[in-house]
Amino acid sequence: MKRIVLLILGVVVFFSCGKKEAVAKSRELNEVFIINHQLDSLLSIRALEITKDDNVFFLTSNGYGGVVYYSDADEKSNVVYPIPMAHDSVNNNFRAFAATNYNGFALSIASPARLYKIKNDEKVLVYQENHPKAFYDSMEFWNDQEGIAIGDSTDDCLSVIITRDGGNTWKKLSCNDLPKGTENEGAFAASDTNIAIIGNNTWVATTASRVYYSPDKGETWRVYNTPIVKAKETEGIYSIDFYDELNGFAIGGDYTKPDNNAANKIRTNDGGKTWQLVAQNQNPGYRSCVQYIPNGNGKELVAVGFKGVDYSNDSGDSWKHLSDEGFYTIRILNDSVAYAAGAGRISKLVFK
Repeated sequence: MKRIVLLILGVVVFFSCGKKEAVAKSRELNEVFIINHQLDSLLSIRALEITKDDNVFFLTSNGYGGVVYYSDADEKSNVVYPIPMAHDSVNNNFRAFAATNYNGFALSIASPARLYKIKNDEKVLVYQENHPKAFYDSMEFWNDQEGIAIGDSTDDCLSVIITRDGGNTWKKLSCNDLPKGTENEGAFAASDTNIAIIGNNTWVATTASRVYYSPDKGETWRVYNTPIVKAKETEGIYSIDFYDELNGFAIGGDYTKPDNNAANKIRTNDGGKTWQLVAQNQNPGYRSCVQYIPNGNGKELVAVGFKGVDYSNDSGDSWKHLSDEGFYTIRILNDSVAYAAGAGRISKLVFK
């Protein structure tokens, strides 16, 4: 088993929804088959990525990691869990995971926020923030050397840390280098999908229903308002994804009123400068994660939340409810298979 874990961690790389090949027309998916891997029902699993070898790596709220891998021997998926993620006995609540071709990175939420570089059995603490308001939400990499993580405001701006040396060191951006934040602006640590990257372009969705945009891998920033509902602290954008440099989608709402479906779904076709409400007063209501399906010409989307799984094949104008099974986050493997995480479980989803 140790050998399997070492191999997986050695080659782990996150699945990107970036450059996707277009097709002439979108399909019509009508159902989803769900294969559950049940772990501890008390766990919250909100960070997962699909690895280079089509295995799934995930992090949990009690400080461990795990892998779902396909075995040729028994022709089924198996789970390796738990895998310790810290270099000591610290109990971290992990909500974000990202990887390069060389290392994995695990980021905990509350103060002291800790970021670990992981390779094989080696776990190295590469960043720690002890500010009492520190709370990190999401992380992604542009390439093997450059990556970004974002968190709630500790001063007058969003918390943004960046690495330019493969994750060995991280530097927090000064508020002088970022747009001025709104009061208590942050991000929802619900699905590790607050950041979208296409090439050098980066979009960050916040609790204030704003989208930060950088055209140059975090060197410079602008911020754009969106029409997603934001009347109280439980409302805002929970997840964002881009199909290409122009077309993107974001979803959210209010997790305390998950059936509310007004002003919780938005779309852009100009790279995030302007956003339009779609499927207004239509389901789905609150969802914590949205992802484009590859090879769908920017039309096919899947959204998940603890109220179920929904699918659109018209860029979000209308949605079909596929399942009542609840999840926090999802990653798409190909145009028919995805993996999702929820309360104490990892699941394989097959769309038909």
